[in-house]
Amino acid sequence: MSDYVRLGIVGAGSIALRGHFPHLTLEDVRDRVRITAVCDPVLERAQAAAAKYGVPAAYATMEELLAAGEVDAVSLCSPIGVHYEQGMLAVAHGVHVHFNKSMTTTVDEADRLIDAARARGVKLVSSPGEMLRPRHQKIKQLIAEGALGRLTWAVTGSAFGTYHEDETSVRAGDDPLTNINPAWYFRKPGGGPLYDMTVYGLHAMTGILGPAKRVTAFSGVRVHEREFRGQMLPTDMDDNTLMVLDFGDSFFAFVYGVAAGGLPQMGRPLIFGTGGVINGAAINGAAIDYEGAHLDAEYGLNGSLPHVTGAHRTMEEAHVYEDVMQLVDWILDDTPTVATAEHARHVVEIFDAAYRSAVSGQAQPLRTDF
Repeated sequence: MSDYVRLGIVGAGSIALRGHFPHLTLEDVRDRVRITAVCDPVLERAQAAAAKYGVPAAYATMEELLAAGEVDAVSLCSPIGVHYEQGMLAVAHGVHVHFNKSMTTTVDEADRLIDAARARGVKLVSSPGEMLRPRHQKIKQLIAEGALGRLTWAVTGSAFGTYHEDETSVRAGDDPLTNINPAWYFRKPGGGPLYDMTVYGLHAMTGILGPAKRVTAFSGVRVHEREFRGQMLPTDMDDNTLMVLDFGDSFFAFVYGVAAGGLPQMGRPLIFGTGGVINGAAINGAAIDYEGAHLDAEYGLNGSLPHVTGAHRTMEEAHVYEDVMQLVDWILDDTPTVATAEHARHVVEIFDAAYRSAVSGQAQPLRTDF
């Protein structure tokens, strides 16, 4: 391997175009990582991205990209429903993997992926690395020190709304880099707000509070089709899921991933105890003091992430860039990360079990931890 990580981008869609390419082609990262190949089933899109960002090679398939032997690692920017298959393909080639959220759609897939990677010596990093945030590290410390007294309950969640339809920079134009259809977000497997959006709050919640033990849920499809540029997009993946997590000893959390509408003024996550409440960057209404708080205040929640410096602070999807750099550091310096596949597996199991609970009408026990 060279002195830098040769990175392949799998999928030249919204997250790659708004996050990966802009960040990972800046001059300040070239001594650590360089994008050497991109693939997309729409070959013209891969070629256009390669031309715009100076990437040497473009392919239609991941198989072609891996066969060329030009990458040490890949970042999967593809639809969530194909992450398992593509992750296993990378592992089989001995290539390290960064998964954009979520890593897989079932806990059994996550088990097989982690076991295969361990056997091949392949490193896996999975977004979102919520516990890389100094704010969440501080909240975990405050709770451990008893700042909230005895914990009583917590809540987190997200709503789809029309977020993806409204990503105008990649969806409102007519060329391959601006006419990307968001249909997969609403289809099986891998669509829906849980895997795509609630995953952030749940990674933060479980990172701070620890693994959950049981889940029960209601779930279904509420908005059966969506309009995008005059085309009706069918929804067959659940878009309205409400669940309760059991952390043990009668400590519960409410988690939602819904078609539209969220709880107002809710931080990530919202945690209650007999001694008060932590909501976002505040404890009992007062600002939490943590390293980098001034950067988060100026640049948003990504400002204090360790690799997000200089121009990266004002760019979209800086947290994704951070997670990729966690893999780069692990490969080059053998520096492990808290954005682990094991944590991602636990979150995936919660979603997987929630869907099973909604079908069976019974609470589902959870078997993973991290």
